[in-house]
Amino acid sequence: MNVGVVTFPGSNCDADFRRAIDRVEGLRAVALWHKDTDLSGVDAVVLPGGFSYGDYLRCGAIARFSPMMQSVARFAAQGRPVLGVCNGFQILCEAHLLPGVLMQNRDLSFLCKDVTILVERTDTPWTRGLANKLVLPIAHGDGNWQADDETVKRIEGDGQVVFRYQSNPNGARNDVAGLCNAARNVVGLMPHPERAVDPLLGGTDGLGFLTSLVEVLA
Repeated sequence: MNVGVVTFPGSNCDADFRRAIDRVEGLRAVALWHKDTDLSGVDAVVLPGGFSYGDYLRCGAIARFSPMMQSVARFAAQGRPVLGVCNGFQILCEAHLLPGVLMQNRDLSFLCKDVTILVERTDTPWTRGLANKLVLPIAHGDGNWQADDETVKRIEGDGQVVFRYQSNPNGARNDVAGLCNAARNVVGLMPHPERAVDPLLGGTDGLGFLTSLVEVLA
């Protein structure tokens, strides 16, 4: 099963994600370029972290218009699995594949540390096998998820909050660390699972995202 990892100008976690994918039996990473439109027959797509297009305008605001994102949007509309991490989450929100927006952290400072997140949904392709709590690293300056009252009420009612911070580091409304779309196939989160796939890096809680995918695609 092939998992495409999109590289935008300024991506810096794409290689990490490809290595993480290739660690999991049954998965093979495929590099996808932002200027291309061909998804190369992949079974799932990952939008990695970084600073796409230099984070000009807003984080993810330019990346949403890339040729590859038009293909990813069609892929998502077909119910196929899409995961956005950190900058990838920001891009999914800017592309309106997920609700809300990621704003500057509450204290206007870049955060780089491990956090504990609570897993609230295990009915997505990326979370099927996850434990109730995960410890994953964050590394972001714009991870403060916000939305208007009506949107918050809707996503809470529809059960679209997938992850919440146990202790909110950035001011995100309702402690949101990650969301899914109404169809459950598109997931975005700020913490980095690809940086938690090896005991030497401090933990393996991130591997569950990829082993869950294997289970779903098998």
